[in-house]
Amino acid sequence: MTGSDARRHILVVGASLAGTRTAQCLRASGYSGPITLVGAEADLPYDRPALSKGLLSSEWSDAAVEANRLITRPELDALDIVTRLGTAATGLDTTTRTVSLDDGSTVTYDVLVIATGAIARPSPWQPASGVFQLRTLGESRAIAERLSLREAVVVVGGGFIGTEIASAAVKLGCPVTVVDPVPEPMERLVGPEIASLLVDLHHRNGVETRFGVGVADIHGEAGSLTVVLDDGTQLEASTAVVGIGSLPSTDWLLGSGLTLDNGVLTDRHLRAIGSDDVYAIGDVARWPHSDRGMDVRAEHWTNASDQARFVANAITGGLAEGYDSSDYVWSDQYDWKVHSVGRRDPAGSSTVFGDLEAGERVAVVHADETGRACGAVTVNWVRALNQARRVIAAGGPTEEIVDKLRQWA
Repeated sequence: MTGSDARRHILVVGASLAGTRTAQCLRASGYSGPITLVGAEADLPYDRPALSKGLLSSEWSDAAVEANRLITRPELDALDIVTRLGTAATGLDTTTRTVSLDDGSTVTYDVLVIATGAIARPSPWQPASGVFQLRTLGESRAIAERLSLREAVVVVGGGFIGTEIASAAVKLGCPVTVVDPVPEPMERLVGPEIASLLVDLHHRNGVETRFGVGVADIHGEAGSLTVVLDDGTQLEASTAVVGIGSLPSTDWLLGSGLTLDNGVLTDRHLRAIGSDDVYAIGDVARWPHSDRGMDVRAEHWTNASDQARFVANAITGGLAEGYDSSDYVWSDQYDWKVHSVGRRDPAGSSTVFGDLEAGERVAVVHADETGRACGAVTVNWVRALNQARRVIAAGGPTEEIVDKLRQWA
């Protein structure tokens, strides 16, 4: 890197995992020039997975919140990272290389990293009070306060976030019903081999499920809500939590000249289509997935962290190859640890090891149509997960995983 390159101002918009890790990795890569980190939330950067896991079901304390920080104020100062927290970006002009903020100011950049993530898909049901969504630290705290009342909760959405919230609510003593219009909502996340077992796990812990039926309306107020289902059933609840997906945070980029299509479209180096000096990473980015042969937007913790590291190296001249995703995600369901890596090939095959019905560990290994290992889902079996991740990353055959699991099963 030349002396002039080292003085380029790098502006990172988005102060969650992807943005914060980018700033840290730039310093770790030896970049000594100016870095500014802009974030819409006033809080110091924090880790989001705990919002629906440990924090939601534990006692909220200053110590617990601080333990969940991605970086502290002294660490930011030591890295000489300028922060503009509590200030959201409202516009981008790639011609003048400026980002407009909601306090009326603008920030210029030489290189821009967009890491604004995603927002919860807005709830179509808006009674006076009592309906919550989970995306931020403040929202997690508000939901935790409602769960502490130990009153009836309806969770709309049977994906990982919804079922993690259900798990936390049951742990705190709340009667819980989970509603989803899909007959087997877990199947799209973990496949048919494990989906029904996870539903049974919730049933054993006292959760009621209404799958295959949607929500028509929610009315009332906190403490006295009525959730009306499509079949006419009415569920009474004190609190409703709606988790029906997310949307990439791209409204502020309208008119910028970047290509926006379910996220910021990028090339294989995560450069935004439409400007060579702009990168997009994390939940907001949609990039060409080398293995799947299509553009992908992934809301995975590991992906956000990996992309931050990749872009920091790309900016400092340390990479030539395109970005390859690790496609790894996990979920806590009561005392079960669910891990997924890679993908399932519809034209391939799957092999199951273990027996969850007997209360043991289980792994499902996916092969593509050529026999190459392309994915795996494990429950309570970290050793199998690590073996699968290693072989999948190396592009190895499924037999390499299967042989080990047969020894361990």
